Amino acid sequence: MPGVFPPRWRATSPRRAPLPNASKPALPDGALADRFARDLGALIDLSTDRLLVAVSGGADSLALLLLAHRVLGERCFAATVDHGLRPAATAEAAYVAGLCRKRGIAHRVLREPLPDRAGRTANVSARARALRYRLLEGERARIGAAAIATAHHVDDQIETMVMRLNRGAGVSGLAGIRVRGGHIARPLLGWRRDELAAIVAGCGIDGVDDPSNRDDRYDRARLRKALAGAGWIDPDGWAWSAKALGDAEDALAFAADTLFELRGEHGVGHAGFDPDRLPFELRRRLTLAAMRHLDPGVDPRGSALAKLVETLDSGRTATLGGIRAEVRAGSGGRICWRFAKAPPRRSH
Repeated sequence: MPGVFPPRWRATSPRRAPLPNASKPALPDGALADRFARDLGALIDLSTDRLLVAVSGGADSLALLLLAHRVLGERCFAATVDHGLRPAATAEAAYVAGLCRKRGIAHRVLREPLPDRAGRTANVSARARALRYRLLEGERARIGAAAIATAHHVDDQIETMVMRLNRGAGVSGLAGIRVRGGHIARPLLGWRRDELAAIVAGCGIDGVDDPSNRDDRYDRARLRKALAGAGWIDPDGWAWSAKALGDAEDALAFAADTLFELRGEHGVGHAGFDPDRLPFELRRRLTLAAMRHLDPGVDPRGSALAKLVETLDSGRTATLGGIRAEVRAGSGGRICWRFAKAPPRRSH
């Protein structure tokens, strides 16, 4: 009937109809996106760089993906690593792929069998982590991204620091999770787990539930339960402490590198340095530097390395990781710690 739908309504109805808004995926709040842009902008160039987001499907990584896509648009890429360790992993990767497809985010599933353990190589968790970062680095290089973003946050930082305290870690270990390491960027280290879960829920998405996060067989799962009831913890205080320890680690590493150049010997098949008046921590770091000059892959346990330094302090000779260390007299009555590959053991 003429006049039932006036011309103005005909022209504006496509914009007022609820269907387009209902079908358009919800985005994180603008204020949260601005906050994330400041954090990410300290790590990459927001105007030109591409970013690869590592997405497992959990709420933390999904929140990272949502924030990164809102800030970077089509320069945000995603990848999910399927180690094949859990039956549900393939379905979880497909779930992430579907979410990315719906939001127009380029996504790839990265698969490769977990290498078998050989000799003294690391346990399953460590090997899976090494494989995950190797696959992600390959994808980063393929797409030309400036960095790989992971969803580590304040709660992860607290858990990591407490676990390392329990294991007697030094400054290097207590520096915790660093905001940047090589091509790995962690823009969420100032965010809480609950904040990230709220972002995902606000966008109408259900995160993947990994049952291992509640499995008491894992140290981190037990610790997470204990910390959940510790109302006295100040996350901001822990975050600042982690940063201060990270700065201290950087300063010690710089001092050790400089001293190794000034006091060290860097020959073919041998290395050494003058330990005179150096604090224990610098003697320890220079000892490790000398060992790695001979064998870049050497990775002694902290307690074993400390014991080696104590042995050299007492003037005795010792062998660690296939490297022989001894104290020798130098010029002017000074001493020198010398390192060389240990001769092969005789077989009987």
